[in-house]
Amino acid sequence: MIEAQGIGKRFGIRWVLRGVTFTVNRGEAVGLLGANGSGKSTVLRVLGTLLRPNAGTATIDGLDITRDSSAVRGKIGYLAHAPGLYEDLTARENLEFAGEMLGSRALVQSSLERVGLGPMASSRVRGFSAGMQRRLALARLMMRSPRVLLLDEPYSNLDEEGIALMSSVIHDVTEAGGSALLALHELAPARGILSRTITLSDGRIETANSDLPVRDDAVLASF
Repeated sequence: MIEAQGIGKRFGIRWVLRGVTFTVNRGEAVGLLGANGSGKSTVLRVLGTLLRPNAGTATIDGLDITRDSSAVRGKIGYLAHAPGLYEDLTARENLEFAGEMLGSRALVQSSLERVGLGPMASSRVRGFSAGMQRRLALARLMMRSPRVLLLDEPYSNLDEEGIALMSSVIHDVTEAGGSALLALHELAPARGILSRTITLSDGRIETANSDLPVRDDAVLASF
């Protein structure tokens, strides 16, 4: 579902990614680990067509991220570290605006309910906690019905219930034959959902690991 071959990315004279090669298969959720500055977020931004690679190539569901960038964006759900919400709008208005961009507003209420923000639909986002804003960003992502999830620190600012909710959304996508790539600073919240991990160091793939516990479907079933 995701295939990266020799991806390189340079900012000025500094190479941030150096020949990054990996795959994420259908039905997999893969953790992308590494220290701050290792290149995790840059990998996601390149795959999400927000940055053009200076070297190498990548495909999402068979589509080239450079030549077929518009089609790729129709396949993915990208969750940045910052929620990217309009703070002066209500939760519902944020999703309605996103719905206009997507050509459909039919999923606004059900998406709010799924993330537990139904009662806060008419509240302005500037009064939301960081965790509530994360939930709203997740609701916006779900409206796209993505085949591939690109998630940058998806568990950031979430409480225990929010962590289970995030894992449930990832589970739904992978169970339907999609895939997910999660950039993680801390592995613990995602251990129950990951198929394997990849570790970046100084812009290069350092290690890959498949020795992870089976996800906890009993917890996921609650959502």
